Amino acid sequence: MSAAGGSIVSIGLPGTFYKLSAKENDKITGMLRADGKLRIPPGQHVVKVLNDMGGVKGAGNVPSWRLKIYGQVERSLVLNLDQLKSLGRVSITCDVHCVTGWTLLDARWRGIRLSNLMTHAKVKKYARFVIFEAPEGYTSNIPIREALKENVILADNFNGNPLPLAHGAPIRALVPDLYFWKSAKWLQGIKFTVEDEPGYYENAGYSNTADPWTEDRFL
Repeated sequence: MSAAGGSIVSIGLPGTFYKLSAKENDKITGMLRADGKLRIPPGQHVVKVLNDMGGVKGAGNVPSWRLKIYGQVERSLVLNLDQLKSLGRVSITCDVHCVTGWTLLDARWRGIRLSNLMTHAKVKKYARFVIFEAPEGYTSNIPIREALKENVILADNFNGNPLPLAHGAPIRALVPDLYFWKSAKWLQGIKFTVEDEPGYYENAGYSNTADPWTEDRFL
């Protein structure tokens, strides 16, 4: 889920998928979320584990790690992990949906609401987009309205354990209502902008809006 040497690193299907059985899947198919959307979006199948979708890894949870927050903010920040966690952590349980077709249900995450960080940095009222920055030039973009949702967090814990390096340690974005490539791993920076800046995969032909319920996968 990152860029390297100017070429795309696959967000395809590495490793083994542990799918639900047909009987298990039938029990879930057609279930609705609280907002009326299908629990399993069209074109998705349920898996039992979070798949490692690859990418150029960051350094992990090292003393030198810092997160830069800048752009259309009144307070540019450079935070270490302890400083970031001091903004207040929350626990959420949500489903995540990969553009490649898998969905993981009831994933448990812990981290800092992005909206809390936005308040701390005093994001300017005319900012409209959030740009997540990761190693080797990888970026992903979401609109401010998505960033303000209560289920959008900067996650440091997955299923009760510290976030593994393969899944973005020490901090990854988690944007559950969009395809999972928007949830950038190994975060290094968060930039707030007036104009949209489509990310690495958006520039490679993937959808900019990434809505799983309309199967908005590609341009």
